[in-house]
Parts: sequence; structure tokens; C-alpha cells
Amino acid sequence: MKTSLISLLRCPASGQHLFLESDPTLFYAHSLDDDIESGFLSSVDLQYRYKIHKGIPRFVPSSNYADSFGLQWNHFANTQLDSHSGRPISAHRFWRATRWIPAEMAGRWVLDVGCGSGRFAEIALNAGAYVIALDYSDAVDACYANLRSHPNFHVVQCDIYSLPFAPGIFDFVYSLGVLQHTPDVQRAFFRLPPLLTSHGGRPCVDFYERVWWKLPLHPKFWLRPFTTRMNRNLLFAILQKCVPTLMILSNALGSVPVVGKALKRFVPVANYTGILPLSETQLCEWALLDTFDWLAPVYDNPQTRADVKRWLGDAGLSSVEVLKIDHLVGRGVKV
Repeated sequence: MKTSLISLLRCPASGQHLFLESDPTLFYAHSLDDDIESGFLSSVDLQYRYKIHKGIPRFVPSSNYADSFGLQWNHFANTQLDSHSGRPISAHRFWRATRWIPAEMAGRWVLDVGCGSGRFAEIALNAGAYVIALDYSDAVDACYANLRSHPNFHVVQCDIYSLPFAPGIFDFVYSLGVLQHTPDVQRAFFRLPPLLTSHGGRPCVDFYERVWWKLPLHPKFWLRPFTTRMNRNLLFAILQKCVPTLMILSNALGSVPVVGKALKRFVPVANYTGILPLSETQLCEWALLDTFDWLAPVYDNPQTRADVKRWLGDAGLSSVEVLKIDHLVGRGVKV
């Protein structure tokens, strides 16, 4: 953790400033660029104390409902990073969803909500932004390992319902493919607008879209009543064995004239053949990653266009847009 991050943090329980728990002379001996690998942050009244472990401030218990994402992103630490895949897949999704301009992000503070292993944080960093990436799970460890060499990068493990930041400090806040995996999606969304700078702060969120007639057709909803109760390591091991066969079946059904595209949807595997420019090995790796992402998370709550538009309006945002760009995307501007 860089010491420059401390001034932006607040105690999530009391809202107070935090300080590095040590002899004050030791704290002031640090430069703003120094990394702190371990220690504690304390509230001003000394009532709350938070651990810094492996260079990351931790504001949550070590085990929580997002454990499956920790397993997922630490196993697939590099899979979806454009710098690893050699393809601008994450960049394409990020810029299409946000419609932000890289030059406008340079030198600005950006919050990545639900960073995983850092696929989108890498894009924002490459645009020259100062990025704080957060996750509820220990996926933060993979993100930190991947991106710690960037001088403008910070990472925090925290709860979206109890965020440890001063209000009004971020010019851009995004959460892509994350909020639907929280217990209360609406409540999670409304934690974000207060963090935006007034008169121009911009949020972007996306979700799986809830279309009533489509949900029963997606095989993950047939399986999730069983898979969410399974041991996650066992589920992952089963998928490792099954996904290659499921990919073969999915591709075979997909080749059937006229009805192939519809038939392959009934195979419970995330198959990006013909959709993403990946090698055969990469296609299997992405399939395993996203099929596990379908079946393991405790919560999976798609949203409707009407609800997302209402939330953006109720948050007092202007220039509200809700549209389908692969996912259901919502964005606006804080006035």
C-alpha cells in the first residue's frame, strides 16, 4: 500500500480519518511513494483498526460470500488481462461500455468496483488515470500482483456496502459485471454516486439483463440451485474435467443449420468460439473461467432496463443512458 492512499481513506465504521498505527515519527519518515507491506490503520479515536496484509489494506473478514471470486481470480490471475491474452478484449468492452475518452481520464482519480484480477484497472491505468481497485474477495491479491508496478495504482479489500473512502473524490467510477453478484443490487449501486466529484463525475455500471422469458432458457439457472451449495473446489474440479467435452458438444450443436445458435445455448458452458478472437487453448480457459462464474457465486441478480434507469435518475445524475452493449449498461453524469 502506498502511503499516498491514506489521505483518501476513511474508517468505514465511523467515517473518521485513518492513520498508520505506529510511532508518528515513523509515519512521517515515509515518502508518498513508499509501499507498506504490513501494519495497521486505525481511526482517529482508536476505536477501529484495520490490517494491512501483503501490501493491501483489508477492511473485511478473510472469508465472505465472495470467496468463489477469490478462487476464480487467483487461479485465472492473468487470463483476461489484455497484456496477457494479446487481444484488446477487455479494452474493447471497457471503452464501449463507458464511452469515456482516455485523454480525459489521464491524471484523474478512478475507482474500479469489483476489480477481480485487474482486467479493467489495467485499461484505466494505461490511459494515465490514478486507479483505486477494490474487491470484496481475495482476488485483490491477484490484482495487486498483476498491477503493482504501475505507480498510479492502489488496491483495497473492502465491502461495497461499507466503503472506506472520503466522499466526492473520484472523477470516474465503474463496476462492470459485478453488482449483480451482491446481495442487494440496488443498495450496492447507491453506494457509488456519493463517491463521485460534483459537477461532472461519471459512473458506469453494467449487469446481466433480466428478460423474463429468457431466464428459464439459460442452463445456469437450472444448475445454480445445486452448484451454489457445492464445495467450490469440488465444483471447479468437476468443471475442469467437463468443460472440454461441453465445448465439443456446444460447437457441434452450433454447426447445425438454422437452429444451431439456439441449440448451443442449452449446453451449460460459456463458449466464445466465433465471438472472441482467442486461440483454442484460450477459448477453453475462458470457458472454464466464465462457466465457473455462472455456477459458483452465491448471488446472481440480473436487472431490468427500467430499474437501472430509475436508479440513475434517483441518484440525481444527468445525461442518463441505459442501453444494451453485450451487457445492460447504465451511465450518467453527476450534477
